[in-house]
Amino acid sequence: MVALLLAGGLAACSGIHGRQERGPTLAQDAGWRWDYLSAGGFDLATAVKPYSPGPGPGGEVLTVYIEGDGLAYLSAREPSQDPTPTDPLALRLAMGHPGTGPVAYLARPCQYVMETRPRACQVGYWTKARLAPEVVDSAGLALDRLKANAHAQRLVLVGYSGGGGLAAVLAERRADVAGLVTISGNLDFGLWARILDLTPLSQSVDPVTDAAKLAGRPQVHFVGADDKVVDVAIAQSFVAHQPPGAPAIIITVPGQDHGCCWAGAWSTLSRRPEMKAIPGWLP
Repeated sequence: MVALLLAGGLAACSGIHGRQERGPTLAQDAGWRWDYLSAGGFDLATAVKPYSPGPGPGGEVLTVYIEGDGLAYLSAREPSQDPTPTDPLALRLAMGHPGTGPVAYLARPCQYVMETRPRACQVGYWTKARLAPEVVDSAGLALDRLKANAHAQRLVLVGYSGGGGLAAVLAERRADVAGLVTISGNLDFGLWARILDLTPLSQSVDPVTDAAKLAGRPQVHFVGADDKVVDVAIAQSFVAHQPPGAPAIIITVPGQDHGCCWAGAWSTLSRRPEMKAIPGWLP
């Protein structure tokens, strides 16, 4: 079997320092606050849209966009030494969010930190163990911090690619997740590895295992009609593992592959009528 890879794994490095700076520069140029949260064993990069919560606990829904797997591989058999994405697609999606409530971006372990704070980082965390239990726990702690800072009571999680899988696992484990949105989400690791004949994510939590726990949670799963990395069958399997009648919608987008051109289409896709089912999504 070939070594494990995801979209972006075969992309050119384009310079490690350039990749490290791309996310912070993009966020800061848009007036977002870039920061790093110490969460369990990892320091996770975040970006937060300027927002002024009202007094008290409020009742706001915080929408958090979770990044994909980034530059996991340089070639079919050579893992990257820095998983920072060449294109922070989830960050660009977050900046195009249509709602008026608080919005945040959460990077994956070891992205944007390898030059300055590579605590606990090892190659496994962007290959076989990209959704290891400690990774899921770290992301959960970061969500707690982001939620508290926003004075929010509930979360909507939006995940791109492997970030969609992480968003799904977090939603399965948390009672405060009001809705789930995935874009080209890798939601069934076993089926994905079989379809592409890849080495299984043997040290990761598979989102499909506890998919039934989301039976009462609104979900929208976007898939690209031309996506050769995460086939529509992945989203279909994830939904099929939920009870009949679960509020989960799959939207197949013509002309979209795994990476292109979600950010450009997001202003339209994010305002589709189906998105009204996601709490706090549209103003």
